[in-house]
Amino acid sequence: MSAYSALTAAGYRAQVRDKTTVFFTFAFPLIFLVVFGLVFRGRAVEESGFSYLSYTASGVLSWGVANAAVFGIGFTLMQWRADDILRMIRMSPAPLSSVIGSRYVLALGVGFVQSVLFVGVAMLPGFGLVPASRWPLLIPVMLLGITTFLLLGVIIGSIADTPESVAGIANFLMLPMAFLSGSFFPLDSMPEWLQRISLILPLRYLNDAVSAALTGRGDLSDIGVGCAGLVAFAVVFGAVAARTFRWTKTS
Repeated sequence: MSAYSALTAAGYRAQVRDKTTVFFTFAFPLIFLVVFGLVFRGRAVEESGFSYLSYTASGVLSWGVANAAVFGIGFTLMQWRADDILRMIRMSPAPLSSVIGSRYVLALGVGFVQSVLFVGVAMLPGFGLVPASRWPLLIPVMLLGITTFLLLGVIIGSIADTPESVAGIANFLMLPMAFLSGSFFPLDSMPEWLQRISLILPLRYLNDAVSAALTGRGDLSDIGVGCAGLVAFAVVFGAVAARTFRWTKTS
């Protein structure tokens, strides 16, 4: 517990000192919310009758939280390995679970603040988001989403050796996934073949579950399917992360 607490405290201090990263972690999703909110204000998706906001608000929130989880641990593991911090931790009594667990707690904290800030802004008169009555289910959905994408970040941080490679791999995965999973544009208005492709992407399940919980676009079964999909991807990513994790550049 002492190793876990020390790593968590050190990670928190390092995170809050980097003002640029803190700003963009929380401001980036809000910028997308403002842009899409202004562009699609008062418009509804013809295929479903729901407002564009019910799609974009939940989609951008999901993407923002997932993005922060992936990049946060991906850059940290790469930098700690490059600086031999992971090697020193390996030589100490601290287990790997303390390393990942400390980053997990920080990711949960970031995701919680992101969600509260994002939903609060989306509820302002200019956007008019009205949370559904089952919005508390957003909490377990976000918990599973952060878990899944944090494990994806572990994989990226384990195979990448430079900041550029972390950014390149993460963006290669996250940006196309955002478009194909309906984070920026409603899947209901996309071709059916594209909707089928999105079923192999973890962000699709997070988007659907968040949308059903936050805006009521869907029912409890959509939340259940979304959570089940996230659990399945978390298991797969966890298994791959365990095989690819490296304490040093060579092992």
